[in-house]
This record gives sequence, C-alpha cells and structure tokens, in this order.
Amino acid sequence: MHQLKSFIKSQIILGDLDLEAIVSQFSTKTLSKGQLLLRRGQIANQYYFVNSGALRFFYDEDAPLTAWVVMPNEFFAEISSLSPQRPTRFNIEAVETTELLYIEKAEMELLYQQIPAWQEFGRKLWEGMAIRMIDEIIRFQTLTAEERYLEFIKKPGVMQYVSVKQLASYLGITPNALSRIRKNLR
Repeated sequence: MHQLKSFIKSQIILGDLDLEAIVSQFSTKTLSKGQLLLRRGQIANQYYFVNSGALRFFYDEDAPLTAWVVMPNEFFAEISSLSPQRPTRFNIEAVETTELLYIEKAEMELLYQQIPAWQEFGRKLWEGMAIRMIDEIIRFQTLTAEERYLEFIKKPGVMQYVSVKQLASYLGITPNALSRIRKNLR
C-alpha cells in the first residue's frame, strides 16, 4: 500500500486519518501473465492502481490491436465502460505477473461524499486520463510511425512490458515495419 499512499499524496493534500480511511477500501488482486482482468462485453466496476507489472488494453481477438498500456504507479479505470456502465470493447490483459490494488466504483463514490479532498483526486484522475487519450489521438494523427515509436520508448522500462508485435499494433504498423524503423535508428 506504500506505493498507493505515495501516489495519492503526490496528487492531493490529505490528512493521515483520511488517507488510512481511503486505502482501507482497496483490495489486492494478482494476475498471471496472459490473464484477463476484464473481458470484452463485461462491465467495469473498479478503479485500479498498478503496484507492479503491466497491462494492455486490446481488442479484436483474431488480430489483437493494442490500444493502451498501463504500467507501475499508474491509476486507471476502463472509463468507457465504468462511468456509463456499458459493456467494454476491450480485453485488459496482464503482460506479466501483475499486482493491482483496486477499489469498487461504489466505494469510490462513497469516499467522494465523505472526504472532500478525494473528489479532487477523482477529478485529477479523470483529467489525467482524458489528457492522455487526447495526446494519444494527436500523436497518432500528426506523428510518423517512427516518431510515435521514439515517443513510446521514452517511457522508462516500457520495452520490458510489451512484445514487438504488441508494440507494432499499438503504433498502428506491422511488426516488419517496426523492425525497419528500429534498424534505421541504430
């Protein structure tokens, strides 16, 4: 819980009693590599903090397309399912053994009512996810595949979490095109 507490304190000012009340609502879940956290068609009901490991959001089981990667010390939710309570379009898969801390949507909303600073945390969380999605869309529309690759690998340790095939699908290119990009950059 130490990482979660540090993450929360990096986002908002909160007293120790409120912080303890918040983290007491979280539970731990461990996923094995390849295990699904959420399957396409299910409805998301939890918020997650990645304590260790990583996950990828993907769709289309026949030719999986990686849409999102979440890594340690990231707080996330499948927001297109969670808020409107409709079936997700994604599968969320552990790319290695992954430890998550999670809180149920109902508990999160109860904490919003009880602890005013937690509302600020929730707002910052949603804003951060929205900004990340907007940035991803703009990068995809304005950068070349090589530029997107260079941006992606700037994230510390990211290459240990995704295969070349998954990275290529995330960048919107074939594995062969990614190999050419990597070769040209050497």
